[in-house]
Amino acid sequence: MMTSGLAVRKHVSGRLAPLAALALLTAIALPCAAPDAAYAATATDTQPAAAKPVIAVLGDSLSAEYGLPRDTGWVALLRQRLSSERIDYSVANASISGDTTSGGLARLPLVMQRMKPSVVIVELGANDALRGVPLATTGSNLRAIIAQIRQGHAQPVLIGMYVPPNYGPDYTQKFHELYGQLSKELHVPLVPFLLAGLADKPDLFQADQMHPTQQAQPLLLDNVWPTLKPLLGSSAQR
Repeated sequence: MMTSGLAVRKHVSGRLAPLAALALLTAIALPCAAPDAAYAATATDTQPAAAKPVIAVLGDSLSAEYGLPRDTGWVALLRQRLSSERIDYSVANASISGDTTSGGLARLPLVMQRMKPSVVIVELGANDALRGVPLATTGSNLRAIIAQIRQGHAQPVLIGMYVPPNYGPDYTQKFHELYGQLSKELHVPLVPFLLAGLADKPDLFQADQMHPTQQAQPLLLDNVWPTLKPLLGSSAQR
C-alpha cells in the first residue's frame, strides 16, 4: 500500500515538522490497494442495520488504518463515539491507501450507490501533490466530488491538507489555501488539518514517521469531531 503523503504541520512555529517532512518525500513508492479489496474489507459497513443514516469516509491511508490493527483507526473510533453519545448513525469506511482526488472521484458513484450516505467526509489531496498533479486539477476533482455528494442528497465535509515545505512556500501556501477556498466558496464544513497537534510528538507516529500510531487515533478523531458533530441533527438522537 502507498502512504497518504500528508505532511505534519507544526502549529507552534508555523513550519512543518522536519522529520515528517523528510519522510514524506518517499511517500509515493508503492501502488494503491485495489478498490474491490477495500470494499470487501468494509463489507459489514455497507449494510447498516435498521436503516440508520450513514457517515461515509472517502480517504487515503490516514483513514484506511494503514499499519494499524483492524478497527483501531479514527474512523472505527468515530463509530464508537457515536454509540457512546447515543447518536444514531452508522459509519462506512471507503478509504484506500494511496488514493488521490481522481481516484476518489472515480470511486464515488459506487460509494454513493452502495452506502447511500447522509454525510461524506472527504480526506484526499496530499497524494495529488506528491504525484505532481496541478493544483487546478486537484481543485477541479474536489469540486466534482463535492457536487456528486450533494447530488446524492448527502452533506460533504472536507479535511484540509498540508505538503512539505520543500515544495516551495508559494506552492505550500496555495495548496493548503485551496481547501479553505473551496470550503468558503461551496459552503462546505472544513476540518483544517487531520494531524493537528501531532507535529512535536514523534512517538505518536509509526516507524515511517508518516502514519500516526494506534495511540494517536483518538487525537485524529478529536480534530474531526468539532466539525462533524453539529451536522448530526437532533433527529438522529435516540
